[in-house]
Amino acid sequence: MSKSNFFVKSYNKFYKFINSLLENNLNKLNLNNLRNLTKNNKIILTFVAFVVLFISYLLLPTFYKQSEISTKLQNELNNKLKLNFKISDNLSYNFFPLPHFNISKASILNGNYEISEIKKLKIYVSLENLFSLNSIEIKDIIISDANFNLKKENYDFFIKILDNNFLGRNLFIKNSNVFFRSNENEVLFINKILELNYSFDTNELKNVASSENEIFNLPYSLELFHNINKNEYVSKLNLSLAKIQIENVFKYDENPKKGTSQIISNKNKSTINFKTNKNFFEFIFFDKIKDPKFTYNGFFNFNPFFSSIVGNSSSLNLSYLFETNSMIVQLLKTEILNSKNIDFKLNINANNINNNLNFKKLILNSKIHDGLIDLDNTSFKWKNIAEFYLNESLIYVNEGELVLNGKLRIKIKNYDEFYKFLLTPKNYRNKIEDVEFNFTYNFDKKIAYLKDIKVDDKFDQNLNLILNNVILKSDNLQNKIYFKNLLNIAIKSYFG
Repeated sequence: MSKSNFFVKSYNKFYKFINSLLENNLNKLNLNNLRNLTKNNKIILTFVAFVVLFISYLLLPTFYKQSEISTKLQNELNNKLKLNFKISDNLSYNFFPLPHFNISKASILNGNYEISEIKKLKIYVSLENLFSLNSIEIKDIIISDANFNLKKENYDFFIKILDNNFLGRNLFIKNSNVFFRSNENEVLFINKILELNYSFDTNELKNVASSENEIFNLPYSLELFHNINKNEYVSKLNLSLAKIQIENVFKYDENPKKGTSQIISNKNKSTINFKTNKNFFEFIFFDKIKDPKFTYNGFFNFNPFFSSIVGNSSSLNLSYLFETNSMIVQLLKTEILNSKNIDFKLNINANNINNNLNFKKLILNSKIHDGLIDLDNTSFKWKNIAEFYLNESLIYVNEGELVLNGKLRIKIKNYDEFYKFLLTPKNYRNKIEDVEFNFTYNFDKKIAYLKDIKVDDKFDQNLNLILNNVILKSDNLQNKIYFKNLLNIAIKSYFG
């Protein structure tokens, strides 16, 4: 019999003896005999011996060679998670609150490519079988302060992890960053993992990945599981800031792969049908099949990267696009879209603008090309009074604030109605056909700086001074009153 097996059997016999002894005596324990029990040296010495023996058992892994422990843990991780871990020999062992190893430097390899750099790796092991290094079993794994670098060929890295067996163990990834890179190794965008947990749901008998994340400074949560019987992945995405929930079903047994997303926003439901393979992603977004209020068709080509989205809508909510805290504004402020590798076009035609029925027939055109973002050829109408055309525009970030530069041309179609709306005195109601000016609009401060204002190709110094700064108010009614007063002051100055 080996020394290890002999020690195990001796330990088990001693453990049963202590249990029996404590059970017999503690069952008799009450206030009257507590003093007598504490005087029983046999009980105290036995208890102390048990504690010493148990701690000695927990300390056994400290006697193993670090290089051997590193190799054992590395092999166990590779077998349990099907990931090629590389662990340094610089590790430490602690048994409180549970036995675990701390590794200060580790990485995950994909072939010869280092897909992840890990600063902190904590591996919990089972309390059983600490006598033999070969018998040590990994339980929970915690990865902290890691950087993951993903490219097109391994974008599904975190999804594939879900196919491992997590019954009896968990994998946690905390305070880490995921860099999604182009084939030229340029960072396209960064996802911050606050906490990601892979576990086994004993009620529904399935692996589940649940995470809290941030992307472009926007928080979101995600839950994902793999339905093997139906060859599909099911996910639930919650964008709490935007009050949007997305339930997604992705079928991978076809080529191209297909999926459906249900989007819930303020009790409104809409659907995205999509298909994809390694070269492209294509979708159609709509609220209902028959007589939809909006439809958007999009196409993304991965190599080389270019994309376009074309949409038609009965009404468009511009607050989703241009409010200070909107997802689009926050995304633009990261400047990640200024990459010269991005070629993107967005064209939306809308009959009306939400919360402003006076404006209609919006044609919104945006483009990202050669690192520049613009809204050229965007236009809209104000009732039957005027038409607005935006050109020579540029969106950029200045000292952390989002700014739009451009030239706006206003064609007055009905100047009588224009003056009636402004309640301008009749003696100032001269004919106007064309107004043109350059402007700078700060999305964060909601201030527009106007310059080079021309009325029917004529420049007026006083008019430019009056309309130099336009400060938007907190609501539409205040803006309406503010604009009426400001424009009437300008008209009186110009025609007075």
